[in-house]
Amino acid sequence: MGIFADIFTWWNGATLSTKLYTKRRGRLVGQDERGNKYYEQKKGVGPHGHPRRWVIYNGEAEASKVPGAWHGWLHHTVEAPPTAENYQARGWQKPHQENMTGTPMAYRPAGSTLNSGKKAKPAADYQPWRAE
Repeated sequence: MGIFADIFTWWNGATLSTKLYTKRRGRLVGQDERGNKYYEQKKGVGPHGHPRRWVIYNGEAEASKVPGAWHGWLHHTVEAPPTAENYQARGWQKPHQENMTGTPMAYRPAGSTLNSGKKAKPAADYQPWRAE
């Protein structure tokens, strides 16, 4: 199913056409700790006046897999990629975590029906609405 998946699926990595475009027009800029690879257009500029930048995900294509440092580079917030500037996270920054929605690791606030089934108690000043 390898070539079939490469041609028709995008959620398990890059399609065949994306791989061919990347090989022909892309220049590898770097790779993050999760194995995602980042590319920049070799020649010319894109429609917004600067070279196009893109990511080839390692595994499932999920935008929340891109760490903050690479996100800034992809969106032209910073010019130098994290590999070139020896990026160091600030002390207040948490380690990158991808979106956990829909998984057992998802955030479930107090009162959520998925959080142990216990309903949160209403605030002391809460008065329920009643029809007169």
